Amino acid sequence: MSNRERRVAVCPGSFDPVTFGHLDIISRASKLFDKVIVLVSANLDKKPAFTLTERLLMIQKVTSGFDNIVIDILEDELLADYVSRVNANAIVKGLRAVTDFEYEFQMALGNKKLCPEAETLFLTTAAENMYLSSSVVKQIAVLGGDISSFVPAEILPVITKRLRKTRKTETLNEEAKAQMILEVQEFANSIGKEEKE
Repeated sequence: MSNRERRVAVCPGSFDPVTFGHLDIISRASKLFDKVIVLVSANLDKKPAFTLTERLLMIQKVTSGFDNIVIDILEDELLADYVSRVNANAIVKGLRAVTDFEYEFQMALGNKKLCPEAETLFLTTAAENMYLSSSVVKQIAVLGGDISSFVPAEILPVITKRLRKTRKTETLNEEAKAQMILEVQEFANSIGKEEKE
């Protein structure tokens, strides 16, 4: 069987961090395709909490029980070009709500134009994951909330440690910003005094 005849899907996402919602889509895709490439990609609109390599390692850990899943990183390349290069027949995306669909539909049309041989397949999320996103998980964790029902136990400690550390760093940054504002105000006040004298 050639690579083109095999059913190969690419499941792209930022996975920052990977959640039960992501795993649900990956698991279901693995039953539909001979091979699923989970593609960790940079999202230029977001500031990631984890590096691409860290995200890849977390996904490897939580998908170790699957024999047809491969994890890769997408950097400095269009998704459509990657899909063509690996001879994939499909792009699998998870949908949580109608708002997801509008954006994903635009992306699917663009990818189809650039890579006509691959179809985009949308899998609706399980009802219990409709509200779940990496952003929500990060917000809860940063503020010290319990995220154990959102992410796999194998990676919970590293996620919690990183995100709580991020919160401490952000607090320090806020203190540094406050200090800078005070210094600017003092400087402005001193200039005002000099002008009056």
